[in-house]
Formats: sequence, structure tokens, C-alpha cells
Amino acid sequence: MRHSVVILLAISCCLPAFSQTADELVAKNIEAKGGAEKIKALNTIRMTGRIELPGGFNGLVSQENKRPNLVRETFTLQGMTAVQAYDGTAGWQIQPFGGKKDPELMGEDDVRDLLIDADFDGPLVNYKAKGNTVEFLGHDIVDGDDALRLKVTLKNGDIVYYYLDPDTFLEIRTERQEFVRGSVRESVADLGSYKAVGGVMFPFSVSGGPKNDPTQVQSVTYDKIEVNVPLPESEFAVPALLREAPKKN
Repeated sequence: MRHSVVILLAISCCLPAFSQTADELVAKNIEAKGGAEKIKALNTIRMTGRIELPGGFNGLVSQENKRPNLVRETFTLQGMTAVQAYDGTAGWQIQPFGGKKDPELMGEDDVRDLLIDADFDGPLVNYKAKGNTVEFLGHDIVDGDDALRLKVTLKNGDIVYYYLDPDTFLEIRTERQEFVRGSVRESVADLGSYKAVGGVMFPFSVSGGPKNDPTQVQSVTYDKIEVNVPLPESEFAVPALLREAPKKN
């Protein structure tokens, strides 16, 4: 009888780990970040920091988001600044490192990564209304530690895997699978050094790159994250000279 009791106690202790649902984990993740109310109180985000590139190069980066789905990202190296932006309808970019100093429209394939970044609250918040689906895939290992794995299938068919810390329920790793012209483009990012800004938790450290090429890992450290700062929509808008131009394929 005593052995039976011990076995039953062991099973009951393990049940919560296996009985959690995707919706429960999404709710815990949102609560861990500060809760839905505080997240919804944010209307703009500006992040600025430094990036370390393969080969010992260092640059500056920034990302600005404005609700509901505007984003502008910049990368500065050796006096040149690259820009990628999405104005809620179309994506555009300036890529001086490729010898292109004039703005150009981004094609549907090129803008996929930017669309994920443009989702102001992220794919998990109100995921059903956005047309996303979420599955709980169980436990996994991230750098030797336990993690809870969620699979988020976006409305366009792309996939984002979230690895949640089982203690804090914050994401410690994300993986993206983007399906482009019959091929799969995979990337991974590790997130850490979380701090609260405006009552919401943000990772101040992000390191990642192509999933199958560790030699191309880039590390970003954000020096400052600001919320609810003035961001005019003109910063995100497609430049006037491109508005009538045909989109790239």
C-alpha cells in the first residue's frame, strides 16, 4: 500500500507539467510580460543599441514600432545606414551596403521577416483574432535547460516556435520558419536580460541568425528601450517617389 501511495504522489506531482494547454501557456506568457492591460497601454516602442557581427565588426541598430503594425528598423556601420520599414500596407528599404542609396519597395518574400516584427504585441497576443494557431509541443531543451515549446502558425503559413522558461514563462528562444518560393528560410534567436519598461518586460539581449549556420550569429545589446514616445507616421511611410512605382517580386 505504501508503494502505491508513493507512486500516486509522484504521478500527481508531474501532472501539471503535462496538463498545461497552449492557451494556458499563452496566458502565462502575457501575464509574465506585465499583463494584457499594460501591454495594450503601449502605443509606441523605440529600441536602440549595438550589434556585434561576424568578423569583429560592430554597428548600431534601432527598431521603432507604432500600433497597430508599423515598424522601422535601421542598421548603421562605417557611416552608412540601412533602413527597412513597413507602413501597415507596404514594405520599403534603403540598402547602401549593396550600392543602393535610393529607397526601393520590398517584394512579398523579402518583407515576411518584417511583418513578424511589425506585429506590435507579437503573434501570441490575440492570436485567434489575427488568424494564428498555437500548439503546445511539450518540453524541450535550450542550452541544457528545460523549456516549454509552443508552435505558432501565422495566418500566412509561416511558423514561429516559442521556447518558454518554465519558471518565468518568458520566451528564451524563438525560431522562425518562413516558406519562400518552395524553400524554407529558418532563423533562431536567443533572448535574455529582461527588464521592465513601462511595466512590460523586454529582452535587452538578442542573439541569433540562420539556424544552420552558427558562423553568422549576430548579437544585439539594447542600451535603451523607450515606450510611448512620439513617433510620426511619416517615419514609416513609403517615400513619395515610390508610391506609384510597381512592387518588386
